[in-house]
Amino acid sequence: MKKLVIIGAGMAAGRLIDRIADDWSITLFNAEPRGSYNRILLSPVLAGEKAFDDIVTHDADFYAEKAITCRFGERVTEIDAAAKTVRGEDGVRVYYDKLVIATGSTPFMIPIPGHALDGVIAYRDRDDTERMMALRPGQKAVVIGGGLLGLEAAAGMQARGIDVTVVHLMDHLMERQLDPAAGDLLHRALTSRGITVLCAASSKEILGENGRVRALRLANGQELPCDLLVMAVGIRPNVALAEDAGLEIDRGIVVDDAMVTSNPDILALGECVAHRGQLFGLVAPLYDQAAVAAETLAGRGAAFEPQETATKLKVTGCDLFSAGDFAAGPGREEVVYRDPARGIYKRLVLEGDRLVGAVFYGDTADGAWFHALIKDGTNVAAMRDALMFGPGFQGGDALDPMGAVAALPADADLCGCSGPTFSRALAA
Repeated sequence: MKKLVIIGAGMAAGRLIDRIADDWSITLFNAEPRGSYNRILLSPVLAGEKAFDDIVTHDADFYAEKAITCRFGERVTEIDAAAKTVRGEDGVRVYYDKLVIATGSTPFMIPIPGHALDGVIAYRDRDDTERMMALRPGQKAVVIGGGLLGLEAAAGMQARGIDVTVVHLMDHLMERQLDPAAGDLLHRALTSRGITVLCAASSKEILGENGRVRALRLANGQELPCDLLVMAVGIRPNVALAEDAGLEIDRGIVVDDAMVTSNPDILALGECVAHRGQLFGLVAPLYDQAAVAAETLAGRGAAFEPQETATKLKVTGCDLFSAGDFAAGPGREEVVYRDPARGIYKRLVLEGDRLVGAVFYGDTADGAWFHALIKDGTNVAAMRDALMFGPGFQGGDALDPMGAVAALPADADLCGCSGPTFSRALAA
């Protein structure tokens, strides 16, 4: 049986193994002292809603049944592409017929003074989660970063009774997924749950005492005392090992449509790769990459085609959805619906007769339908008057926007107009 070495046991690698385990003699390296688990579910573990065992996707019995050699807690120190071997930290070299690099990404740590103090951590894995879970109710934590990961960390700690402050550099939260109006609604919701949120706030220095973090100092001089500081400000593809092996790098490890690197015997997938200049962080495209890599390893033709992705999230009980390009621009048309009483906000962005972007807060039930319209480039000319109201108002007698508006709550506001009327506005 041919030999396959996989470096990294993240979610993409786990999905690949599911498809190929019976066809290869596999050696699996992982820097963490454990196998594959669902990192997306670390937040419920942090909040106390799940145990870590609940999110394990490949346990010891699985690896034993598939006769996979597991070298967990051991980093690969070298890839010798000419000899087709990898070397682990113990110095032993392992031969491969094919190699898969799935080294993922590393968290970016802002290099401000004090960033190396004990108690300054990222939020990427089980160990980071356990550091946050070790805090006692009443202790203080500061989270730098108001993106999804930072807010999940904040919400999880707050659920455990920790006094949490979120510091975000941008003017509104989750600026990559939400527009300012939706970001403001999320800000208010988090504040109502007892989380302090500071936007447009710049971190200047991390203060310590006896080698351990004690506070974050902002650029305006304000000090935020903390027992733990979590940085969640972004990730970078982990490419050092591949670069040392002479593989082509362009921010990530460059792969072709078959997930093959610049070396024909080495594949790569996951957050460490760059495909047509694009990096990937969402799990859906990573699973697609794993499927293509499995076909490639089987000698069958397959091609990775990135799909237009949507983001549907739940942050501390708040439903969020965004898809496409929702930035304002010349010639673009915006349709906005606000229902303050129910905490619902929806915004559609159109170019001509096509929907190009959508942002929803509070009601995301029709998100998949709107995402399909964006992804497929559907002509919405016949439905644009009632487009905001979703698939239930498309076609036949249901295509009556004024009837739909009449059924809305009295305090609902469409496009900022007074009263329950339906209108559209051209973006500036």
